[in-house]
Amino acid sequence: MPGTGLGSGAQVGGLTDVSYSTNTANALIHLYRAEVGKMTAYRQRLDMTTNWSVVTTAGLASFALGDVNNSHATFLFAMFMNYFFLRLEARRFRTFEIAHHRVRIMERFFYPAMLGDRVDPGWHQLLLAELGKPRSPMTRADALGWRLNRNYLWIYAAVLAAWFAKLDLSQPKGWALSFPEAFALADIGNFPGGMVFAIVGVFYAYLIALAARAARTYPLEEG
Repeated sequence: MPGTGLGSGAQVGGLTDVSYSTNTANALIHLYRAEVGKMTAYRQRLDMTTNWSVVTTAGLASFALGDVNNSHATFLFAMFMNYFFLRLEARRFRTFEIAHHRVRIMERFFYPAMLGDRVDPGWHQLLLAELGKPRSPMTRADALGWRLNRNYLWIYAAVLAAWFAKLDLSQPKGWALSFPEAFALADIGNFPGGMVFAIVGVFYAYLIALAARAARTYPLEEG
């Protein structure tokens, strides 16, 4: 009977035999296939959002750097658009993690039992809780941090470097950098450049803090 053997990776102490009827096993197998399919669909949606960010950044950078008369504020708009894409991708990532969490539950308990290992029979309650009240195992801040670490910090670094390049290229040759006069390079109309630099600095510090505090392990992956 599946689940009654003792495989090489079995744990002993407090664990009991688990068996499954044909209907139960088939239901769990179909659930597993459905959740893997959902993961695949959301994986594609995550890649699509990142592609939107890359294409938008490249287009705005080409426009801003293509003519010296084009405003550097284009890069500030690129920062805003990338944050919009980041928030959207983090939301999709949290939904992806719901399916991923269920798949990991079945991979850690159901399939080892089917292959002859001994598992804790209480794992069913964990899966039932996930099915009864779907919730992402990852907080919104952690999702933002994960996507930043994987993709968006590189995009934001490129935008920041291009913004500095635009500010420098807009000056005549032989221009010498000096402070605090250099802050005027970031003026936007009547809005002072020093305030622009301060806002950008606070925004990037916020992004770095999100990336640094993101959880380093997925649920069920510890130990």
